[in-house]
Amino acid sequence: MPAPTLLVLDADPPPRLGRLTGKARIRHSDEDGLASQLPLADVLLVWDFTSDAVRNAWPGKGPRPRWVHTASAGVDRLLCPELIDSDTVVTNARGIFEEPIAEYVAGLVLAMAKDLPGTLELQRQRRWRHREALQVADSRAVVIGAGPIGRAVAQTLRKLGVTVAVTGRRARPGVHGPEQLDRLLTRADWVIAAAPLTDATRGMFDARLFGLMQPSARFINVGRGQLVVEGDLIAAVSRRWIAGAALDVFEQEPLDPESPLWDVPGLIVSPHMSGDTVGWRDRLGAQFVELYELWAAGKPLPHVVDKKRGYVPMHD
Repeated sequence: MPAPTLLVLDADPPPRLGRLTGKARIRHSDEDGLASQLPLADVLLVWDFTSDAVRNAWPGKGPRPRWVHTASAGVDRLLCPELIDSDTVVTNARGIFEEPIAEYVAGLVLAMAKDLPGTLELQRQRRWRHREALQVADSRAVVIGAGPIGRAVAQTLRKLGVTVAVTGRRARPGVHGPEQLDRLLTRADWVIAAAPLTDATRGMFDARLFGLMQPSARFINVGRGQLVVEGDLIAAVSRRWIAGAALDVFEQEPLDPESPLWDVPGLIVSPHMSGDTVGWRDRLGAQFVELYELWAAGKPLPHVVDKKRGYVPMHD
């Protein structure tokens, strides 16, 4: 029996798949060629996880891969009705990004509490201006999103002495339901968005939610850019409804050089890098190879996405 055909939606640098030599017939595709090659593939590795090519190509004619793996935590860029309704298994890169993102959030909390952006700017101006900083210990945070990333963020912030409440799709031990979010926001010093993008979460951070937050609160988004109504966030920070914000994800990426977000005082902009640490691509490639070997042996795959919900359920 011939080896299964593995199709890779490429990005630069490509994944290291040497361990699969002889175990898979590996084909590579760019966005333009994906539609024509999908019917030939048993497995699709979405290495270019910033692409919408899968969502655009999947509804075409012919057979489709039995398994799709995306080298990302989010799956919203590849899901479409035809893929959701199919028998194709979808997995994600769960386990790779949680700790780096939690560290990044902790870094942002400390940077904003201690006004490190202000210190660097004053240094650039050669100005000596003493200020008082905030104490992080004993402050309060709300983490929206009870998946692995949200839980890792909560655990890391607790090590800094922060009291953390986590909200999720439903209430369960250690997690507040969405009906508690408004109440929690009114008391939070830090509001961290780490939720997946679903119909329920799209645009959830709008003028109403920003209006509930304390004037001293700071907002951080490491989830998906579309969780936030960016115009409402600009207004909230510019008008001092909240004390500041940090965004690592955006509605459109890369962020346009003309975007007003670049110039909002009190807003930290970073280029979707919170989960990317040295060696992250190698870890993603090694994870996929391990999953492929399980799949080829007929064993159950971990990190299986509930396609209708748009994320890996908690029991996995």
